[in-house]
Formats: sequence, structure tokens, C-alpha cells
Amino acid sequence: MEIRDREAVEADVEKASSRILEMLALGGNVTESGAMTARCADYDSDQHVYRARHPWSVYQVPFSDMQKAMDRLRVELPKNGWEILKDGVDSSVGKSPQIIAQSEGRTLSLDVRLHEASETGNTPQLLEVTVESACYRTK
Repeated sequence: MEIRDREAVEADVEKASSRILEMLALGGNVTESGAMTARCADYDSDQHVYRARHPWSVYQVPFSDMQKAMDRLRVELPKNGWEILKDGVDSSVGKSPQIIAQSEGRTLSLDVRLHEASETGNTPQLLEVTVESACYRTK
């Protein structure tokens, strides 16, 4: 397992997130958050094994524009060094469209889900994105 600096991994994850946002080419609002580091669940705490996650979403965009953005990802991800591992629906009740991809070298993974607004109006339509690093050891 690779030994990496936490700040460098977080920077890589945030850079990949920015590139995904560019590929989506959507207006609207983007949630503001940064990459967060957490322990990898499959390792004991004394092993100092972590991963960085950057969850964010785009909202207040017409649903049809979000669908077009998902289509752009299907084309742009492979051109930009990502392998699409899944292109279908997630396991939620709403069966949201989902793309799961992995970067060249398997250092990053991507999970993108398109959520349609609920009929009751308590869930907005949004495009949910999570970029996550592979597990790594700290120095």
C-alpha cells in the first residue's frame, strides 16, 4: 500500500472533483465542501490507513440539463482517464441513475447519482457526486 501525505491526497481528490464539475458543464448551485479524511474501515486504527472523500452536489438546475450532464460524463470520463465500472441505477427506492468510475491507476473512484425531485416536494432534484481516494498509509 502506498505511503502518501494526507494534504496531497486531499488536494488530488479536490482537483479531480473540479475536473468532474467541468465535465458536467452545469450551471446552478454547487454545495461547498472540501475533501475529508477518514480511516479505512478494513484496517485497525494502529495501522494508520486512510482515504479522502469529497462529496458534493449540484442543484437548482433543470432535471433535463442534469440528464444531459450525465450523458456528457459517459463520453468525457473515458477520454480523461476514467474507466466506467457501472452505468445503471442505484439500489434506492427511486432507482436513481448512477455512474461509478475508477481513475487510471485505481487511485480515485467516482460515484455520480441523479436524484429526481420527490412527489411530496421534500427532496429536491440534484446531481450528487462523490470522489474518493484509494486507501493509503500516512508517513
